[in-house]
Amino acid sequence: MNETIIFMLKLTPRQLKTLDFIRQKGRATNQEIKEYLRDISRITVVRELNTLLTLGLIKKAGQGRNVYYQEKVTSEFCRYFDVEKYFSQGPDERKLAFERFNFGIFKNLKGIFSPKELAELKKLNLKYQQRIKKLSAAALKKEFERLTIELSWKSSQIEGNTYSLIDTEVLIKEHKEAAGHKKEEAIMILNHKKALDYILNKVSDFKHLTLGKIDNIHQLLVKDLGVEKGLRQRIVGIVGTRYKPLDNQHQIKEIMEKTIRLINNLKDPFTKTLLAILLISYIQPFADGNKRTARLLGNAILLAYQACPLSFRSVNEADYKKAIIIFYEQNNLCFFKELFIEQFKFAVNNYF
Repeated sequence: MNETIIFMLKLTPRQLKTLDFIRQKGRATNQEIKEYLRDISRITVVRELNTLLTLGLIKKAGQGRNVYYQEKVTSEFCRYFDVEKYFSQGPDERKLAFERFNFGIFKNLKGIFSPKELAELKKLNLKYQQRIKKLSAAALKKEFERLTIELSWKSSQIEGNTYSLIDTEVLIKEHKEAAGHKKEEAIMILNHKKALDYILNKVSDFKHLTLGKIDNIHQLLVKDLGVEKGLRQRIVGIVGTRYKPLDNQHQIKEIMEKTIRLINNLKDPFTKTLLAILLISYIQPFADGNKRTARLLGNAILLAYQACPLSFRSVNEADYKKAIIIFYEQNNLCFFKELFIEQFKFAVNNYF
């Protein structure tokens, strides 16, 4: 089974219990698992283990009577847990691993994508690169216009904007605002277009990030929306979670610079992009517009490395928000990684 969709699968209670036991023990034999689960046959244990092996959640080692099982993780940030069960509790009931910014988060941010996942992303991107070489300048411009409309619509929708995709198209192409909507909604959408235009005019600039370049994207996205410019100087709360970001401007600047160094030192554009989106969202460096800035910055990095940009058109807004909250509260990025891979596949198969 494709290893990029395991996080969204719902394991049975017994499979979860088996995985938790293996995780707690570090390594476990068939017999130890059978004794722990109680009153089930050896055949049933083998079947459950085979399911977990197929899903890529555990690995098998040893030979003969010395066979044992261990949890299989490409990164400490990618451990499986039940998303549906996690969000069956409200923000005040959930057990958070981190209620405040985790300064140790940078220690193990490696091995985010498995070799198989990276190979899949590179293969998809080669298809994109080959296709755009065959497009005329006019056709390429038209495709970027389509992606701009759909990205502006979906990114705004994730933030609560109520414009439809058709109304967004009319707004961007004909500068006609939709009736029954707030002025700010139109501004938010048009600001996305301005930010993407800025990125497209300076594509190569985003191979190397600076705080100034990120701030430029943010300023374009929040222009005329009454949002404070520059790094925030006050506490900010986030809807739907108890997680509290940093509240000290000096620390925010320090962590942003550390994030930028981390991303600039990475070679793989997909890891650069994913971490840029997640870490900017996590740090919340600005008073508002953080996740919008993160998504546009992610596209700036992809474009700088001749990779297909994302529109996020087919992403479910609730899933996107859950994936971000899981990263806030648990520092687990596996669900977001799967959404990222699915959106990259979608972009390659639907644009250009």
